[in-house]
Amino acid sequence: MTAADVNLYLVGFMGTGKTTVGRAVARRLGFACLDSDHEIERESGKTIPDLFAGEGEAAFRVRERRFIESGHPAERTVVACGGGLAVQPGMDELLSSRGVVVCLHASIETIIERTARQDNRPLLHVPDPASRVKELYAQREPIYRSLGTLVMTDARPLRDIAAHVVRIWNREAAEFVRKKKGSG
Repeated sequence: MTAADVNLYLVGFMGTGKTTVGRAVARRLGFACLDSDHEIERESGKTIPDLFAGEGEAAFRVRERRFIESGHPAERTVVACGGGLAVQPGMDELLSSRGVVVCLHASIETIIERTARQDNRPLLHVPDPASRVKELYAQREPIYRSLGTLVMTDARPLRDIAAHVVRIWNREAAEFVRKKKGSG
């Protein structure tokens, strides 16, 4: 594997722009772009809300882990990870063993604004979604901050965010290959 082939994993809280940024970065790199939630929906034939309702969150998290372990190409792919995927125990090590990890971050206000426009987030199907966002954000933020290089997505043009992520990937992909060669 060369640095030009190393996968990129975009992690972060819901509404930080992982899928949108992932598509833009994949276009720049000439990579495929996969969204873990979309791939799980495609594989299962069910929507994320239906999976949560029918199987529960724990079963969904098993599907996420399986996708990262073996459900996508090992090279030349940008993976936009679902918001809860990276906070599972051991997932940080699994992701970083498979490629470069970049964490997209946004303010709580931006996240509330972005997620209010969407109905496909089962963890927000509650009477007060904004309070639920704040609660989950408080629980998950310390974990996200420990995962990969942090990139803010508030009030920045997509092209600037994508360019920033590509610069990080360029630097860290070379280091990823050096470490793999040193351990192999």
